[in-house]
Amino acid sequence: MNVLRLRAFASALALAVFTLGATPVSPMGTVQKFVDAFNKHDVTGELAACAPQAGIIDDFPPHAWMSCADWESAYEAFNKSDGDTGSHVTLGAPWHVDVTGDVAYVVVPTTYTYEHKGAPVTQNNSVWTLVLKKSSSGWRIAAWAWADGK
Repeated sequence: MNVLRLRAFASALALAVFTLGATPVSPMGTVQKFVDAFNKHDVTGELAACAPQAGIIDDFPPHAWMSCADWESAYEAFNKSDGDTGSHVTLGAPWHVDVTGDVAYVVVPTTYTYEHKGAPVTQNNSVWTLVLKKSSSGWRIAAWAWADGK
């Protein structure tokens, strides 16, 4: 391999690694990015995975929001009032990752664990259904519905 080819290859590889780290290149990459941030209680990271407006349905009141930021605020307030701490989501193997152009439909089973007033709780078989849209900044969560497992 000559020096010019080696330099071109190294530059392309560095660009690919930098790009992969900065912007998820797949819908599941964005979903995982959100979950990783959620598990670290990194609200900024969570919001970075979301579109500015995102329709959200979840199991705690008021059950519907139009942005990840509004959902996050309600989630924190609900957990505080209910005595829940230590939230953690683990994703299973996705059931659907259907991509049509710049829109993706994702269905993934999850396990949700937390402590309720100091007692451990595990919700197996929860299901998270999401719609993601691709823009110039990558895939972003545009909507989701969460269904608790037991």
